[in-house]
Amino acid sequence: MPGTKKLVIVESPTKMKSIAAYLGDGYEVLSSVGHIRDLIEPKNLPVELKKGALGRFSVDVENGFEPYYVVSDAKKKTVSELKRALKNADELLLATDEDREGEAIAWHLLQVLQPKVPVKRMVFHEITKDAILAAKDNTRDLDTALVDAQETRRILDRIYGYELSPVLWRKVGPGLSAGRVQSAATRLVVDRERERLAFVSAGYWDLLARLAASTADTEQGFDAKLVRLNGERIATGGDFDDSGQLKPTVKAATLDEASAHALTTALQEPNVNIEVTKVTSKPYRRSPAAPFTTSTLQQEAARKLRFTARQTMSVAQSLYENGYITYMRTDSPSLGQQALSAARTQAAALYGPETVPDAPRAYKGKSKNAQEAHEAIRPSGDTFRTPASLESSLRGNDFKLYDLIWKRTVASQMMDATGSTASVTIAAGPTGTAAHPAASGALAEFTASGTVITFRGFMLAYEESKDEERNAPTDATESKLPPLEEGQTLALLDLEAKGHETTPAARYTEASLVKKLEELGIGRPSTFASIISTITDRGYVTPRGQSLVPNWIAFSVVRLLEEFFSDLVEYDFTAEMEDDLDRIAGGEANRLDWLTSFYFGSDKHRGLRNVIDNLGEIDARTINSIAIDEEITLRIGKYGPYLEVIDPDAAPEAPPRRVNIPPALAPDELTPAKARELIDAPVITDRVIGINPDNGKEVVAKDGRFGPYVTELDPAPIVDPAVAAAAAAAAAALAASIVTETVDPATGEVKPVKPKRKPAAKKVAAADKPRTASIFKSMDLATVDLETALRLLALPRVVGIDPETSSEITAQNGKFGPYLKKGVDTRSLTSEDQIFEIDLAGAVELYAQPKYGARRASSALKEFEAPDPESGKAIKIKDGRFGAYVTDGVTNATIPKSENVEEIDFDRAVELLSDKRAKGPAAPRAKKAPAKKPAVKKAPTAAAKAATAKKAAATRAANAAKKAADAGTTPVPAKKATAKKVPTAAAKAATAKKAAATRAANAAKKAAGE
Repeated sequence: MPGTKKLVIVESPTKMKSIAAYLGDGYEVLSSVGHIRDLIEPKNLPVELKKGALGRFSVDVENGFEPYYVVSDAKKKTVSELKRALKNADELLLATDEDREGEAIAWHLLQVLQPKVPVKRMVFHEITKDAILAAKDNTRDLDTALVDAQETRRILDRIYGYELSPVLWRKVGPGLSAGRVQSAATRLVVDRERERLAFVSAGYWDLLARLAASTADTEQGFDAKLVRLNGERIATGGDFDDSGQLKPTVKAATLDEASAHALTTALQEPNVNIEVTKVTSKPYRRSPAAPFTTSTLQQEAARKLRFTARQTMSVAQSLYENGYITYMRTDSPSLGQQALSAARTQAAALYGPETVPDAPRAYKGKSKNAQEAHEAIRPSGDTFRTPASLESSLRGNDFKLYDLIWKRTVASQMMDATGSTASVTIAAGPTGTAAHPAASGALAEFTASGTVITFRGFMLAYEESKDEERNAPTDATESKLPPLEEGQTLALLDLEAKGHETTPAARYTEASLVKKLEELGIGRPSTFASIISTITDRGYVTPRGQSLVPNWIAFSVVRLLEEFFSDLVEYDFTAEMEDDLDRIAGGEANRLDWLTSFYFGSDKHRGLRNVIDNLGEIDARTINSIAIDEEITLRIGKYGPYLEVIDPDAAPEAPPRRVNIPPALAPDELTPAKARELIDAPVITDRVIGINPDNGKEVVAKDGRFGPYVTELDPAPIVDPAVAAAAAAAAAALAASIVTETVDPATGEVKPVKPKRKPAAKKVAAADKPRTASIFKSMDLATVDLETALRLLALPRVVGIDPETSSEITAQNGKFGPYLKKGVDTRSLTSEDQIFEIDLAGAVELYAQPKYGARRASSALKEFEAPDPESGKAIKIKDGRFGAYVTDGVTNATIPKSENVEEIDFDRAVELLSDKRAKGPAAPRAKKAPAKKPAVKKAPTAAAKAATAKKAAATRAANAAKKAADAGTTPVPAKKATAKKVPTAAAKAATAKKAAATRAANAAKKAAGE
């Protein structure tokens, strides 16, 4: 029997309470906590399916690309709870997010729950009471086209990654991965670094003049820049191409240093006349930016708030789920009628009615197919809550991002900023020529401009930031020129010649990479954050400040993909795949036809299977090598990049020399000159520091695999040449005398003689091993002296005897840093230098503090004043064995590698802990059942043995009688088994005495015979 309540399933636990409150008692709201099932890993398939068509991808590519889904172990409890709730429901409302992913989650819920009650799809883009009640009354059917698009993307990514990643493992390195979109993003970052590597800087000069109406009128001075010399335009930064050279199509003169200084001197001569030759004025107008889409929100949050893309989406998710903003995954900048009215009303109330245009502003997205949520990201509701009204309920990053979204939304419905821009042209030359520069060949022309904004409009609420782009023209800023007229003579206050160097294209930041991906049509708004997180977590890219710096391993990966999978990493091809997925989502293309074409090939695609089957031979050494110059090659090895140098003077069979590359050196900084500098740097390994006076051993500085260290070695023995020659001759004679073959005298066959097995090498005793010690982080291996080395080798250092326990206290360095040790009790030190500095009193004081009390708390990287709202305990950020993590003393949540510890605020810390609690504890490892011990059999007693023998004899007799009766003969009675008597102690003693006497007699007889 169906129940009396309606079951609503959302995908996030955070939404449950708000939505349940809005819907009332007749509804039960539960969460699926994201996807409840996914493609199984091929290794986890049932045994009978591993060798079939599913075995490679868990997708049956031979039969309609059918995927094999499973409910994960972590979600089995969730599914059970949902099924139990469904039994008491009379209707099921699937209220997951309204994008492809949300539609797919709803479909999977239907497949697993198999409801027998009516099912409706409930969608909304904001969590407010009006929106939820409206969504309840305006349900729709499940959109199978959206499900097909999401499933196609999932299958495509599985096939792509599982076909290409093994190639990377074999030819580049283990643990690498290739992804359809991540590979294109990695290539973008690598291509930009290649540009920087190929860039050759060029120099150019310009002149900057400070001018005024008179030398006394310095307050009205303004700056002007040289633009022409003798009628020829002077080159500026924008005239140079990406390689750093003047563009071939540009007709401009480059001013060098000598010419610039000579011109500066000439223009400061007394007979030079400076005159205004042209004054123009034109209107200035600037329009507001469109409301936020997912990508523009990520870009602006990166520029203004220094948020990573992942951090932006995490905070936006929290704001959405708590009802502050609308859905945060969208590529549409349009606003609904409700939002337009709210933004215009608020702008008029806060900034004046004159700042609002007569008609609402409409914005159209740049995306080819805006298909996710169909409204921009904006404050929720029909009346926007101002940031000032939320200061008590929103804190930290949540407040910052809401403030940004609110300002952008309100500003988008305000008037343009207007004003005027004045431009002047100024000629400087010998007296009498400046007024007619073109005709008379005046010496120099300068220009200056100034913008005056008379109506600020949307600027009262918000101004958009922009990425710093090389040589890009900047927007006009407010700067005022004094009133000037044509023919007016000006005074030269100052003149400066300035030198410039052309700069390479800036590295991508998260903001600019998101912008580029969107421009190229690669990925979708919901994937940008995960793309950047993936290429960072995989080690292809390392954030350095705001810049994304590719690692050398990324060069190898991209090179392999470009040479052997060129179609798959072409930007246009990747973008076309996104368009194809959009067509599937719109019902315009068939999922099966598209996957068949992509994998098996068609007129449009070569077919991934065909590419893999016809790869040919891939030379891993070539893929992992980059030529720096004729003698130097960069190799990407198992343990990182290094330089391989061929010495032309070395013997042909001599191995090439290897030089490590400093980890902090970015790829574009490894120029041929820098590589030569690294090669020519003095080798500081195996540097003999001195002789230990206590034992006469050499103290040597070395640089090993795990870092720099010092060690003791026995000095090389001094051998007399004559003695060495005699020893060599003896060794040769011994080698010649060893028989390696023998002849069988019977057959004459020559047989090899097996060498005798060498005795096993004796293990080196610990006392015989050389002493070693790592140097401190504050030390330089090249400058470590003998005294310091001996102090390091003498560690652990005895600090003293604890007066209370009479135990020895030592100071030493360990895997996790410097510490004190007293028996088994330890205390961490704050720095390595304390190992030598701390005295007994300081050590005793440190041991007097509780080991896990206040002292431990002070070691936290960051502490927050407010307690965790759920546990009520203090929140701290600590550095653990596997990286930084947030903890409240009960729950530990790892901080993602892409996030900076310094940027983690209280709200983000609470969110990480909350997410960790929602996931629940990790499943414990299955413990093996203890092996059963074999039962110990009791030894039979003498009586038992006798009984058994008697019983066996009786059985044998009975069998013989039966056999004889059958044969007509009389059986022979069997002998009775005689039970053996157990000898007594006296009998044993007599036997022993008799044996001793016999031995004595024999000995005497033998002695007499001798």
